[in-house]
Amino acid sequence: MQSKLLVGLLAAALLASVAIHARAAEADVAQQSPLEKELDAIMKDVRAKNRAKRNKLTAADLTKELKALDLLLWKHASETNEDVAFALKQKAWLYEEFLHDKATAEKVYAKLQHDYKDSLTVKVYEQNRDRKAESDRIQAQLAPGISFPDFDEQDLAGQPLSVGKYKGKVVLVHFWATWCPACVVELPYTYPTYKKYHGDGFEIISISLDSSRERLDAFLASHADMAWPHYFDGKGWQNKLALQYGIPHIPFNVLIGRDGKIVGKELHTTALFEAVGKALKE
Repeated sequence: MQSKLLVGLLAAALLASVAIHARAAEADVAQQSPLEKELDAIMKDVRAKNRAKRNKLTAADLTKELKALDLLLWKHASETNEDVAFALKQKAWLYEEFLHDKATAEKVYAKLQHDYKDSLTVKVYEQNRDRKAESDRIQAQLAPGISFPDFDEQDLAGQPLSVGKYKGKVVLVHFWATWCPACVVELPYTYPTYKKYHGDGFEIISISLDSSRERLDAFLASHADMAWPHYFDGKGWQNKLALQYGIPHIPFNVLIGRDGKIVGKELHTTALFEAVGKALKE
């Protein structure tokens, strides 16, 4: 249970970092505006409380932070710049991801789109929203018991790569990247599963969302246990297969049984080991 929690927290931390701090990663923190600095301080406190509460925050837990965020937005209410739009998006994200209050989050998002419709923040939000809707639609079709829609690509060595190539075997299609902390943390659980069951008919196909072939090659060279086929096209989140299967985040995997039908999705740490063992017996 603790291992699953760790992977979940790392995945949440990664998504938060990508969604919320993309701009800060590109800019010198020392050059942040006063609003940005105050906003970062508020969100730092929110994340700290979230860790302490193990992702079970309530609005009462964030009374101080919500008041500070509302005050910050009130002080800049007459402004229409990108920083204020981003702060409003932070508020919506706080309700959605930390408090799991979708109704309130939607109201804040609606205000964001109305008051800052021409901002980059809104454009990025709408792009991500549309991609998520498409991902949800595709993922709904990839349910256990349904035949996995195969692909026909080439691996890093230029050899033909598909699930059908391993007909009659149990196959894990594994989406990951070297830059993903949660993906790397999960690998020590994947290695023994492969080592234990490979001889019994278990195969892995890894789909890399890396952009650098050199970085991927270096990582694989230093992780000899990942001796299974890999697919890479250098497009990052625009990876052909990640888009084809509506992958919402990484790490993400799909386990396919001997009959070519989906056994399960998002089977991490010990759950993967157990599911593979069970699938091999069927």
